[in-house]
Amino acid sequence: MRYLKILLIACLLSGGLAATAQDSLSQYSKESFIRNGDTLRYRLLLPAKYNRHKKYPLVVFLHGAGERGRDNEAQLRHGGTMFLRDTIRANYPAFVLFPQCPDNQTWAPMKFVRDSTGKVIQADFPLDGAPTPPTALLNQLLDSLLASGKIDIQRVYIGGLSLGGMGTFYEITKRPDLFAAAFPICGAGNVAAAGNFAKKVPVWIFHGGEDKIVPVEASRAYADKLKASGAVVKYTEYPGVGHNSWDNMFVEPGFMPWLFKHRKK
Repeated sequence: MRYLKILLIACLLSGGLAATAQDSLSQYSKESFIRNGDTLRYRLLLPAKYNRHKKYPLVVFLHGAGERGRDNEAQLRHGGTMFLRDTIRANYPAFVLFPQCPDNQTWAPMKFVRDSTGKVIQADFPLDGAPTPPTALLNQLLDSLLASGKIDIQRVYIGGLSLGGMGTFYEITKRPDLFAAAFPICGAGNVAAAGNFAKKVPVWIFHGGEDKIVPVEASRAYADKLKASGAVVKYTEYPGVGHNSWDNMFVEPGFMPWLFKHRKK
């Protein structure tokens, strides 16, 4: 009987914690951006103690493949609560944007070569041609937000995990004059084109040393290329950590001060 009581209390507490987390995420407003019949769903967090007469930085966070969809909720699963921490909100007031990529689409154009078993043995990230539909909409949304007069255009930041890390590399490669800093997590991209942003966008790259989904070599290659070019780059590899290196990154000491100190000249 005593065991059942303990189990019941534990269930009630875990349910309460889940509800609390969900309630806190409701601070992100649900929005939709529509152009020519296409829709990009996104969540937007206003700066703490928002003053409509002030301009604030903007942080764009791109989610991974597992959070794709149309519910306008799943994209907050990883990273959403980080930006709700009281110390972060108080010390780094900013707009925080979490767009949601639809199912079966990507943030960056990519082509995969698979072996006879279907395993990906090579990934290419072409830069010619148009961006993917969700990223094209994201770029239009960003332009709209920048034109609103609410954003400090010298302090626009972008980051993301896994599929979103790939989108981060793509965006800073294609729009290096927009972003003041970037933080790709367990991502990959067109390393040969790193020179497009090498001396324009400071980057802090994160990856797990035992990642079996996106090989860590992808981030190492970027880090080596950027360091060789004299770029402002930090690289953090977590030994023994798999694909979910974002859990380590979300509690990385010094990350927020590093991010928000950067601004476009």
